[in-house]
Amino acid sequence: MYKTVSRLLPLIALSALCLTACGKKADDTKGARGPASVGFMIVEQRPISLTQDLAGRTSAWLVSDVRPQVSGIVKARQFTEGAIVSAGQSLYLIDPATYQAAYGSAQANLQQAEATLEAARGRADRAAQLVTIKAISQQEHDDTITAVKQAEASVAQQRAALQSAGINLTYTKVGAPISGRIGKSSVTPGALVTASQATPLATIQDTSRVYVDITQSSTEVLKLKKAIAGGKVGAIDQADVQLLLDDGSTYPITGKLQFSDVSVNPATGAVTLRAVFANPDGLLLPGMFVRTRLVTGTVPDAVLVPQNAVALDPRGSASVLLVGADGKAKKQPVALAEMIGKEWRVTSGLKPGDKVIVDGGQNLKDGAPVKPEPVKAGSGAEK
Repeated sequence: MYKTVSRLLPLIALSALCLTACGKKADDTKGARGPASVGFMIVEQRPISLTQDLAGRTSAWLVSDVRPQVSGIVKARQFTEGAIVSAGQSLYLIDPATYQAAYGSAQANLQQAEATLEAARGRADRAAQLVTIKAISQQEHDDTITAVKQAEASVAQQRAALQSAGINLTYTKVGAPISGRIGKSSVTPGALVTASQATPLATIQDTSRVYVDITQSSTEVLKLKKAIAGGKVGAIDQADVQLLLDDGSTYPITGKLQFSDVSVNPATGAVTLRAVFANPDGLLLPGMFVRTRLVTGTVPDAVLVPQNAVALDPRGSASVLLVGADGKAKKQPVALAEMIGKEWRVTSGLKPGDKVIVDGGQNLKDGAPVKPEPVKAGSGAEK
């Protein structure tokens, strides 16, 4: 028994030695793991346009209320609600009977005044002959001349009255003041309407073009003006505006910025901008809420990096990882401006030629060895 144990002891010691050596080899292999594979992009400068998305509301290019200019009973409505009407088209017919009678009376008064004038001129002509032979006095001659002038004034007065009666008769046909789409009617045949009443008979809107009223924060306006004044942002050469519809699509026609309000709304602290868009297909309707995208400035030498390449700490400081010349990751603090799509615009901390890690750097630490490979533009931003 003793001899058997004595023989086994060397074998046990040898086995323990082998196990120890194997364990050390495994530990050494684990500690000697190779550098991490990362993808990088090379920093480049390129010109960009700074845009801003703002909410807006549409309104018609032209809006006109249809109101009667004479009083009376509506005999007929001569349009279809919701249809397109042309300027001057008759929309309502007001009973013209009383206005027709007034027009006839004015015609008769004018004829009477013209007859009186003709008689006065005849008397004046005879008086002119008689005064030369002293058959009548000079005063009588002067009176005939005065009578002629009075008759001429009466004719002018009656002619104006006839014209006024004709205008009122014309107003019994209520016409469209502008071309456009007419809304619902507020009256039906048989209703009594009055001249220049407060309630319109209908409303016409010209939507061949539409306005979009946009509100922009006065703080943003001031910030942009300071950036332009400091040379950080270039002023825009043309004020184009894009329209984003509710379904996410972009309106195919670009609008133009018409004006910027010169004052700030004290209740909202915003400045109103107005853009105009052509609307040939009638896709835009008055009162729609839309989103607009307008160019606020230009940056000739912008630096953009993908969003996922930027790390933000709890204090809000931003940094990226660069591929150092020694093949190790290098933490680089950066200053950020705004997001443009899926990329940050970097204002300081990077220079052209820097290699920013955009793929595989989530768990890397500053100084960790890396195996860098270039990635295609935009591939890192999509992950």
